[in-house]
Amino acid sequence: MSPIIAEIIGTAILILFGGGVVANVVLNKTKGNSSGWIVITWGWAMGVFVAVFAMGQFSGAHINPAVTIGLAAAGLFDWGMVIPYMLAQTLGGFIGAVLVWLAYKDHFAATEDEAAKLAIFSTSPEIRKYPSNFMTEVIGTFILVYGVFFITSPGFITTDGEMLTAIVINGQEVGFGLGALSALPVAFLVLGIGLALGGPTGYAINPARDLGPRIAHAVLPFPHKGTSDWAYSWVPIFGPLTGALIAAGLFLLI
Repeated sequence: MSPIIAEIIGTAILILFGGGVVANVVLNKTKGNSSGWIVITWGWAMGVFVAVFAMGQFSGAHINPAVTIGLAAAGLFDWGMVIPYMLAQTLGGFIGAVLVWLAYKDHFAATEDEAAKLAIFSTSPEIRKYPSNFMTEVIGTFILVYGVFFITSPGFITTDGEMLTAIVINGQEVGFGLGALSALPVAFLVLGIGLALGGPTGYAINPARDLGPRIAHAVLPFPHKGTSDWAYSWVPIFGPLTGALIAAGLFLLI
């Protein structure tokens, strides 16, 4: 499978689980209505687990532009693949959000709360203070990407069929990517971030997780939709990217 296709599918899987669990909790007349934050964080973690386990062998399963940028900045990923990966991840996020909408279409119609519906597609802060919101996303993504650097993985298969598992930096072989063997620890890492740092902003920690579904929210038809809150959209994009670059810098420093 092409790494680009794998990133599309992997990110779509992530959003299908993550957006799906939020829909199950916040929309009216669902089996999981009002089941709470613990259910949401576990749903997102399982989305990461399935996406990484399924697609890791083909693309490294970054499923997150911040991870891609962080790996490239640390010298562990080809800069020439960064933009294609980021575009694929954003498209996958859009597709996953559309699938959630299709699965919960009747429940969208049964719910009037505009903010609850937006929460299925994108993040928003509980206290809207952009500097604080930005810093929260920086910290959460820093922990994510820094943790990823120390999780062993089998790498990914290139388009010519070669399995890449590591590159040599300063005479030492360093693994990269988020292959299948790394699926469980990465899922637990995301679970921990959600439980510990998710309260202020909803822990986007992933530009594609927010931008792709936010675009879907803007174009999909359903009643009581409200605004897509584009004024906030820069925070879950640039906050995670900044956190990833800081993580890469610290990784290289030590």
